[in-house]
Amino acid sequence: MNKTILSALVGIVTGFANGLFGSGGGTLLVPALQRFFDIETHKSHATALSVILPLSVLSAWIYVRGDTVNWQAVFWITVGGVPGGFTGALLLNKVSSKWLHRIFGAFMITAALRLIFS
Repeated sequence: MNKTILSALVGIVTGFANGLFGSGGGTLLVPALQRFFDIETHKSHATALSVILPLSVLSAWIYVRGDTVNWQAVFWITVGGVPGGFTGALLLNKVSSKWLHRIFGAFMITAALRLIFS
């Protein structure tokens, strides 16, 4: 399949998941970047974050317009999320690809189990 068409299809699926679930497109995008585009692990994670940012801004704008945002949660999660995101970004290149796969997989499995059994 043509890489441009495949990129657009991956983008549609990622954007749909991100908009529907309030983020989460990265859990689909990271493996897609590795499998379909042969992008190595660390670059896949960094690329996914770069793609998810504009998608999340768009989704957030729609959620805010629909008055479905809990602003107290936004504030406190952002207070913790900023230093956490900064630290995680600094550590990305210090973690081996093998362990990055394992950690990412563990997060995905944990999230899936929580959704299934909640």
